[in-house]
Amino acid sequence: MLTMPSLLQRTARVFGANTAIQDAEGELTWAAYVERIARAAGVLRSLGLKPFERYAILCRNSVRHAELIHAGYWLGAIPVPLNYRLAPAEIALVLEDAECRLLAVEDVFAKLLGHPSLEAWRSRAFAIAADDAGVALPRYDSMREEARAAEPYEPAEDDDAILLYTGGTTSRGKGVRITHRNIASNALQLARAMTVGEHDVYLHVSPMFHSTDLKATALSMMGGAHAYLSDFSPANVLSAVERHRVTIASLVPTMIIRVLQEGSLDRYDLGSLRLLSYGTSPMAPEWIRRTIEALPGVDLHQCYGLTETAPVLAILDEKDHRRALDGREELLRSVGRPLPGVDVRILDDAGREVPSGESGEVAVRGPQIAKGYHKRARENAEVFRGSWFHTGDIGRMDADGYLFILDRKKDMVVTGGENVYTSEVEAAICQHPGVQEAAVIGVPDERYGEALFAVIVPAQGARLSVEEMIAHCRTRIGGYKIPRRMAFVDALPKTAIGKIIKQDLRRTYGGAPANHPPIKKTRTEQAHETRIDQRHVTYPAVPSHQGKHHRIHG
Repeated sequence: MLTMPSLLQRTARVFGANTAIQDAEGELTWAAYVERIARAAGVLRSLGLKPFERYAILCRNSVRHAELIHAGYWLGAIPVPLNYRLAPAEIALVLEDAECRLLAVEDVFAKLLGHPSLEAWRSRAFAIAADDAGVALPRYDSMREEARAAEPYEPAEDDDAILLYTGGTTSRGKGVRITHRNIASNALQLARAMTVGEHDVYLHVSPMFHSTDLKATALSMMGGAHAYLSDFSPANVLSAVERHRVTIASLVPTMIIRVLQEGSLDRYDLGSLRLLSYGTSPMAPEWIRRTIEALPGVDLHQCYGLTETAPVLAILDEKDHRRALDGREELLRSVGRPLPGVDVRILDDAGREVPSGESGEVAVRGPQIAKGYHKRARENAEVFRGSWFHTGDIGRMDADGYLFILDRKKDMVVTGGENVYTSEVEAAICQHPGVQEAAVIGVPDERYGEALFAVIVPAQGARLSVEEMIAHCRTRIGGYKIPRRMAFVDALPKTAIGKIIKQDLRRTYGGAPANHPPIKKTRTEQAHETRIDQRHVTYPAVPSHQGKHHRIHG
């Protein structure tokens, strides 16, 4: 059966002597680790947790975090990993929305229980600590040593396995109901796509409260090993790869860029690394080239998916990356081809499939599509329609089956009646050697309704100007797509897993001056503006809002 308890039992039976866990406390075989999972399930049972009930985990990446998630699978209960970067009041909202019965909290976060919004949870909490941290809560390790191992519960394949909350970049996050079939099916797809074997070692870098971490299930299925990184830094990643002989790692583009900027890769033995997976946000082609040059012999995979797809739908694999560098550079703007078993349709606003090459909303179906949102009937009806999940992404598919994500539907800017995909503008900006990363948003404009505004992080040591960036963009995209106003900043606001929070940028720059100084335009741009002036909507000007560490120009 495609359930997590049956998967774990099979791995312990077939690969029992293989290493399952590598961490600072030593190694565990799969047989020993599954025994720990059964005892951890016994802890949850002793605290009154029953099948189908939910419990929360507030913890950084660690083996204890992993075994508590697996313990829920084993017991038939539903883990709810929490984003520890949320404010206490936000954590309380998630706990209440998920209707959690218990809270497992790492000792470093235990002080949050003193916050008024979380005080009521102290009586339902226990502490995850590697040693006696002096936390006045029941200690998980002690309870596990005393607990009786629980027998595995056998859920149905379509029972809920885990409740993961979306990043909430546009509103309060939604709980996504991911089933046993979802996780196991995607693990099978990824095991094949990544050619996972029993000698592979996966480094958990992205926070385990994010759906990206589900990718590691492929290694559990094939008897591979897991190593955990509790805090990200370039040095921590590189030393972990060397120490644990990591073969597969999954990082977001901003993490990869920081690792490359470390400038001391040759000090580490990275010879074990064979596959580097990236995703959650686009990576500029120039940085992809730099990654390949810095890590020769390491294959790159770009993975595309969402929390609702548990998590991967499509992969741009190592062969695609090589084709791109051999002359098909446009492939680097693709997210690859759908995994076996995944169907993709590109739909117009009326829900009709569009011809190959035309853009529309990406709708998908497959065994990894989640059951729906927890207690969100309206949203479920909007995006889960029959067997199809409507992603909210705007994309197109070429004749070879490559999927190109053009933008989030909500991020598309309509300026003077023309649709502009901000991802295309961001890609053009990031081709400048002095740009590390960029985000483009729409801001109110008296003349065009919306105008494009670019927020740019310069590369180390670079000094950029609006005029320079406009000249750079003119050779790459149409004039109406070029932002006339820009801010140069030290960093972009991001979620815990590296997604840019455009809602924060809109709040900060949404009132950027509408009556900006004129910039000399080409005849083509002037002709375009004459054409779109006939149908623009007038909006009132909004007051300027400038950030403390930002330079706004235009």
